[in-house]
Amino acid sequence: MRRGDAAVDAHGEPGTPDSRDGWRYLAWLVRCQPWRGMAGAVLASSWMVLLAVAPYLLSKAVDEGLEPGDTAALVGWTAALTVVGAANAWMSIMRHRTMTRVRMDAYFRTIKVVVGHAVRLGDALPRRVGTGEVVTIGVGDVHTIANSLSVIGPGVGSIVVYVFVAGLLLSVSPLLAAVVLLGMPVIAVLVGPLMTRLQGAEGEYRERQGVLTSRIGDLSGGLRVLNGLGGKGLFADGFRRDSQRLREQGYRVGAVTSWMQALGMGLPTVFLAVVTWLSARLAAQGELTVGELVSVYGYVAVLIGPVSFLVDLCYQLSRGVVAADRVARLLRLEPDPDTGTAEAPAEPAVLHDPVSGVRVAPGRLTALVGARPAELTAIVDRLGRFGPTEVTWGGVRLDAIPLAQVRARILVADNEADLFAGTLREVTGGRRDPAPAEVERAVRAAAAEDIVQGLAEGLDAPVTAQGRSLSGGQRQRVRLVRALLAEPEVLLALEPTSALDAHTEAAVAERLRSARSGRTTVVTTTSPLVLDHADTVIYLTDGKTAATGGHRELLEREPGYRELVARDAEEAMS
Repeated sequence: MRRGDAAVDAHGEPGTPDSRDGWRYLAWLVRCQPWRGMAGAVLASSWMVLLAVAPYLLSKAVDEGLEPGDTAALVGWTAALTVVGAANAWMSIMRHRTMTRVRMDAYFRTIKVVVGHAVRLGDALPRRVGTGEVVTIGVGDVHTIANSLSVIGPGVGSIVVYVFVAGLLLSVSPLLAAVVLLGMPVIAVLVGPLMTRLQGAEGEYRERQGVLTSRIGDLSGGLRVLNGLGGKGLFADGFRRDSQRLREQGYRVGAVTSWMQALGMGLPTVFLAVVTWLSARLAAQGELTVGELVSVYGYVAVLIGPVSFLVDLCYQLSRGVVAADRVARLLRLEPDPDTGTAEAPAEPAVLHDPVSGVRVAPGRLTALVGARPAELTAIVDRLGRFGPTEVTWGGVRLDAIPLAQVRARILVADNEADLFAGTLREVTGGRRDPAPAEVERAVRAAAAEDIVQGLAEGLDAPVTAQGRSLSGGQRQRVRLVRALLAEPEVLLALEPTSALDAHTEAAVAERLRSARSGRTTVVTTTSPLVLDHADTVIYLTDGKTAATGGHRELLEREPGYRELVARDAEEAMS
């Protein structure tokens, strides 16, 4: 990347956005690149002014060269027209290049502030904002904001050239200048109400789009469950209704948009017709020369572009404000307060959840077993401080300890955690740069040797986003490798072997115990292959501890536990 493009450096700090509302957010984006914005406005103004100069030079060539037969004057004015045309071509290229940089800066800056704020929100994000809302911002709103800024330069240039042309016409005919100047209030009167309507319709459309996107995410993630419970048809009916509402709202947005675009094309044509008719009458009455008539026609023809730009500016800003307001609303969300000042236990200590009665002994492999995965997930979230919690760690409330200390020592490994694109080494290494021997041990502990060996480039083989190039079982083992390489003091793993075949699951269960020897590990599972290697098994019913002991001990004395584990074993064999 060249030095001149430093403002769009993807690794630079984006700054502190003004998130009070959409207009202020757009203004902040402009302030972040003032010189580039000013350059775009100057280049656009110069480009459009030179477009208006061309008819003036043409009129001079006609009146002073062509009509009186003065060849020297004709050649001189023609040469001047050629030079202006060449200069304007260069000006147009620079204007477009500058405004592209303005657009890209706004695009990348918005992405960085949104992603950075999402990271700061952490586990509070899914509780505050729907998945569809975030996806809609990332997919659509960022582009809309960037495009709205790219019309600012031409918009400023349109106003400048409009006034410039009015001044030129004033020297030709005050009547024609007055007609052109009256065009601005006409544009404001016609376009202003449409801008308000468009913002309202676009805002509602974006809200509905976010809701529908969330439903799509829920559907893709839980289709098998819905099908099993017989709720697929009910969900499909709701999705169909939401789709129809979104379509109807899209029609409303389209109706307003079509009127604005029609005005963008129609108003310049009306101006051209009115001014041409007036100038023709004045020429017929002898008040205008032939050259002046040609120049007037050229001036008005030049105004077609600026008027279209002004209408497009209103349209793009209306959409941009709606999109920016959604981004600002997200940026106004605050993460959960972290007021902890207590020190975490200096040594490995007991984790105790008073809500469920779960007590996790340090340095042991503990398995949580229950018929409802959601209840087990809630317990793990409390043990890992993802949300409100009353858990104590060594007698100290977990939420009284600074969050940074908790995150540094306690890791929740979700079996559906995101996998980012990169090489397999980068995906599993995370923030650390583990030594080859560490990677080898973690790969073996997760029984993932076949994954590495099956890839042509081994650990340096590329992995697509979310691990789509891998199977479900391979993704699960890659996530486990990543969790093991993090080497947390406390590892809380949600269903780490649920997608594995029996042979691989047995290998993982045995090796996981060995790899985590002496460190606290908690797994949620109903697999007897994993439970047989656990030091302690905690059986829960309705989210409460019902029994604690070894796997074989619970099989003998707890009928509910025996039935649950036996059912899981039968499903694994079928």
